[in-house]
Amino acid sequence: MRLAKFLAHAGVASRRGAEAVIAAGRVTVAGRVVTDPALDVGESDEIAVDGRTLKGAEPRVVYALNKPLGVLSTAKDTHGRRTVVELVPQRGLRLYPVGRLDSDSTGLILLTNDGELANLLTHPRFEVTKTYVAELAGPPVTDRTLRRLREGLELEDGPTAPARVRRLAPRTLELTIHEGRNRQVRRMCEAVGHPVTSLQRTAFGPLGIGGLAPGGWRLLEEAELERLRAAVL
Repeated sequence: MRLAKFLAHAGVASRRGAEAVIAAGRVTVAGRVVTDPALDVGESDEIAVDGRTLKGAEPRVVYALNKPLGVLSTAKDTHGRRTVVELVPQRGLRLYPVGRLDSDSTGLILLTNDGELANLLTHPRFEVTKTYVAELAGPPVTDRTLRRLREGLELEDGPTAPARVRRLAPRTLELTIHEGRNRQVRRMCEAVGHPVTSLQRTAFGPLGIGGLAPGGWRLLEEAELERLRAAVL
């Protein structure tokens, strides 16, 4: 197994993050600093990060969490603010969120120690969809506004891909996108004259939020994990 993959499976970081850790000279194999992420290693090798010996692959877990308002989508916060990782049982595993939700947004977010799966789910090449329900300010949403969102918009960081959009109420939209730009749904709605007053992610790829209450979580079952993997094959 490649060293970077071993570190990702051991919960150190995503595959890309593991490569950065290795390049920084923080990894030793049998006491020798190694900077080649492609080095072939096995379970019997003594591998350490920052002097801490790894025990090999952790059991892979993925949590679905309904993120409440005001909670940060990060593993740690230097200012002591509440994070999504604190809301699920960590069981000694190093968990991190898959993608992000703004602190003023709510809804479905995944947390895992499977760096490889996390990297695939967030990689632009696979275009994994995310679905949101947005409550909007301003007048009722017109058909013309729906067409503009569906055709794609020009934002300050470039044009958006066409979105799937349907109107749930005069000022409520369901939007499905596959891009992951910063505050993208909010910026799209503001660009058509409808600032977002509340935003909830209701689906990530093939997974829906289901009946999870705010702050509620559950471990994904194997059938759900297979559906996630199928989304990036």
